Amino acid sequence: MSIENISANRSFGGWHKQYLHDSQSLNCKMRFAIYLPPQASQMHKVPVLYWLSGLTCTDENFMQKAGAQRIASELGIAIVAPDTSPRGESVADDEAYDLGQGAGFYINATQAPWSRHYHMYDYMVELPALIETTFPVTTQRAIAGHSMGGHGALMIALRNPASYVSASAFSPISNPSQCPWGQKAFETYLGKDRDSWRDYDSSELLKNADKPVPMLVDQGEADSFLVEQLKPETLEEAAKASNYPLQLRRHSGYDHSYYFIASFIEEHLRFHGKYLN
Repeated sequence: MSIENISANRSFGGWHKQYLHDSQSLNCKMRFAIYLPPQASQMHKVPVLYWLSGLTCTDENFMQKAGAQRIASELGIAIVAPDTSPRGESVADDEAYDLGQGAGFYINATQAPWSRHYHMYDYMVELPALIETTFPVTTQRAIAGHSMGGHGALMIALRNPASYVSASAFSPISNPSQCPWGQKAFETYLGKDRDSWRDYDSSELLKNADKPVPMLVDQGEADSFLVEQLKPETLEEAAKASNYPLQLRRHSGYDHSYYFIASFIEEHLRFHGKYLN
């Protein structure tokens, strides 16, 4: 698979780089970013944290705003940030911010015209394979994300518990089949059969999870999307019912922004570091 380096920046002794590659899952070119800590070399491979971003974001938001590189450098953890959807002139789109390009929701679309490109769930299987054959990294993986990406991170970990040693999220869309953002995306991408929606809903998946992945969720109590869109209480209820190892923390005064993420990203990285190392 062809891969093209398009940028490189030195950061905390390591390198932040962006790449373009042809994605078989999405039938288009995709961009991702990777932070390689100074420990990474052909003689010493490092584990990887995959970061999934939220609506309207690209690979750049987290890498530029979260301030994660300093701790990743200390811990010897690589960070990979994929884009949030397929991109390009031939890729279906919508004028709304919460549908189409920038809003892939990490699911496999079954409805036209979205089904030609929008297979973000499959892409999150394809990308680690590319990363592990291209860069000095191990097969140890953790996954994290924010908002729509928080939904993606938890859902992917729950569906692939053998592939991830830990999962975390900031302000995840916890019950997408029961909130406006999720319902709009799921009906558009998957159709009206709500039974198919459960396969991508973390609160539903938690009810029957049989192989636990250590999970940390942080939620700001001043988040304007908290009640209508995020619904963290559904995660708590499902985790209690299945005795799942979920730690959900609420933080007074914090909102949905990267100020919130930057405040607690060190704790998330150290949480993952316990399981990656």
